[in-house]
Parts: sequence; C-alpha cells; structure tokens
Amino acid sequence: MKVFKIDITAWTSSFKYPNLISGFQPTLEVPPLSTVLGLINSASGKYIKPSYLNIGYYFEFEAKSVDLETIYQIEAHEKGYPKNSTKSNVINREFLFNNHLILYVQEKEISDYFRLPVYPLLLGRSNDLATVNEIKEIELTEITRANKIKGQIIPFIGNYLPGLIQPLPKYFSDTIPRNNLGTEAYSVISCNASDGQTNLPACVDYLPSNKEVHIYFHELDFSSFYE
Repeated sequence: MKVFKIDITAWTSSFKYPNLISGFQPTLEVPPLSTVLGLINSASGKYIKPSYLNIGYYFEFEAKSVDLETIYQIEAHEKGYPKNSTKSNVINREFLFNNHLILYVQEKEISDYFRLPVYPLLLGRSNDLATVNEIKEIELTEITRANKIKGQIIPFIGNYLPGLIQPLPKYFSDTIPRNNLGTEAYSVISCNASDGQTNLPACVDYLPSNKEVHIYFHELDFSSFYE
C-alpha cells in the first residue's frame, strides 16, 4: 500500500478523558481520532468535511507525569454560548513527555497541508505545540494477522483487544455547540503494550529505532453526517 508518512513530534501532550469534566485530569496514552482529524483541520486552515477517509497512525511517548494547572471555567448560556462570568480552579493534570506521532494517509492533498500548516499544530492543550519533521511517500507491506498493534486505538466491538476501553468520538461538528460524530468504544493500546496475536489486517512499518509496528487503518465514513 502506498501512503504518505507524516512524522510529528512534541515535547508535551495530553488527551483528555471525554467523560471527566472536573477534578484530576488523566490523559489517554494514545490520541483519539478526533484529535488526529483536528490536526488535519489546523494544518489545512479550514473545517474539512470528509466523506470517506482511510487513515492510520502510531503514537509513542517517553514518560508520563502530573502538572499542577490553573484553569478558568466559563459558564455556558442555555443556548450553548459562553456567559461573561468565569471562575478559576486548580487541578492536577497528567501529561505525556517527548511524544512522537506518525500519520499515514493515502491522499496527497492531506499530506501537503502539513508542509506549511496554516494554524499551530497541537497535541492537546494550547501549550502542547507540535512540529512536523518529515513527510515522505512510502510503500507499506500488508499483512492479515497483525501481532504488533500498539500506540493505537482499535474499535472494540468485533475485535475485543486488551487495553483501556473508552467511548471516543471520531470527529466533531463545526456547529455551536459542537456535537460528537461517530462515537464508539475503542481499545486504547499504549506504545508500551506487549505483542499479541490478532485477526486484524494491518501494514508493517519500522520506526527510526528499527522497532517494527503494525499499523491499523481506520476506514471512516462521514457521508451520513453531511447529507
């Protein structure tokens, strides 16, 4: 399979659990699809309405720690707009250090967005700035029974892979308020997970450290949301 490989790094990142609003803020160890598609939007400078998209990615980090952070809470109007009243709060927030995200896309147009991004690329909060290091076209070998699935999220239903199970949105609408699009349960499989046999089709790639990983490609269909 021919794909465009986009290599992205960031010193810090954080991916909020979708169902936790207040208190201690843990981070997912792999970004959800909505974060990856948000990166594409930031790079392109516009809200993209993809009908069909085939995308894979791998994410790894060096360490995880906790930061003490001041947040500002804004009360929402009944129509979804923010009110003028705010209050501050102090929370403990987990973050990941020394991060590496690799995107695999088949559309040259998407890869070209990352050559000169319109808006800053973020892996979480506004201070989690990311950098594009390299973009290249490569040929990946396809296999039918992947056994090195890690640093990824995999649909839980039908696959039942071990990992943290979380309902995650695939995308968000461009409305106010924003709506989740295509939420479903995923196995969040850390880059530190052990190898394990699966029945998943995937593609083989090698990291700079010569570590072999098997990349699962998400076949996304958003056509029903934009009809």
